[in-house]
Amino acid sequence: MTLPRRGVIAALSFAALGGMTAFTLEGCAPAAEQPKGGADPAELNFSILSAESQSQGQADWAPLLADMQKAIGIPVKPFFASNYTGLIEAMRFNQVQAGWFSALPALETTRRANAEVVGRFVSVTGQDTYESVLIVKKGSGITLQDVLACGRKYTFGLGDVKSTSGTLAPTAFLFVPNHIDPQTCFSVVRSASHAANLAAVSAGTVDIATNNSVGLSNPKPSNVDQINSVEVIWRSPPIPESAIMVRKDLSPALREKIRQFFITYGQGDVPDAARQKEIMRQLTFSAFRAAGDDYLDPVRLMEATNNLAAAQKTGDAAKIADAQKALDAIKASIAARGTAN
Repeated sequence: MTLPRRGVIAALSFAALGGMTAFTLEGCAPAAEQPKGGADPAELNFSILSAESQSQGQADWAPLLADMQKAIGIPVKPFFASNYTGLIEAMRFNQVQAGWFSALPALETTRRANAEVVGRFVSVTGQDTYESVLIVKKGSGITLQDVLACGRKYTFGLGDVKSTSGTLAPTAFLFVPNHIDPQTCFSVVRSASHAANLAAVSAGTVDIATNNSVGLSNPKPSNVDQINSVEVIWRSPPIPESAIMVRKDLSPALREKIRQFFITYGQGDVPDAARQKEIMRQLTFSAFRAAGDDYLDPVRLMEATNNLAAAQKTGDAAKIADAQKALDAIKASIAARGTAN
């Protein structure tokens, strides 16, 4: 259907969730000891988004980080944050030296936190991509056509401002192409984590919300009833799974140890592989694969698309030209890499 123009969303203009809470298994994680004379830190802090409770995150990640500690030869401590901005800032100020980042925050760390991609996650179903989704409560009768019709009839839950599947992908793949600004389309727009949005839709306090296919296809005892009470009315094209990021100022030797740990974890017929595979299964992963910064190209493309839409909304010819130039440059770079390969 052809929709009337309602104004294009200002890309990623929603307020970031406030407040960062960081913990380790032993308490709050201080910044790692700063390297002196080019030496690596005495211990490595590994950042993790605390999507559910802190205690559950600790239980799920502790076995893998214990194995990592043995593999790289220095202590490894988890650093939990409640939102993506907290993780990016922790990497930026060297409070963490490596971590698990979804695609958009991973891209942000390459720009602002002196970090690079060394690996990527593979889901329990063997996929290294996933989907952004829109969910509604089962029996609500709300359809995608209802969403696109706007009219400020429904309440809407976006993800964290830095969330790939919660904000970036639905903006690039759904709202921008249909010339929709959520702030004028819905009666109320709020930003929250996937877990909070799932709970809100399940309880009927939010009509529609973003989420992702990974969380919905891997229910935990704490949210299985919530997942069973919602349904998906839209799916995005595939987006990159999460990445393993490390700071570039770690020595090449340590960066390679970290990379090798992940890409060999749970692989082969070695005696420990079955135990490691079970640890990954608890984290909803099946393997890690090597990757570089070009793994984030689809995210660069989504971001540039949203930036162009935001520029077009201003009507400023110079901003539009700059945004179009940036988008064209990313497309050319991706095409060139594809030709080279």
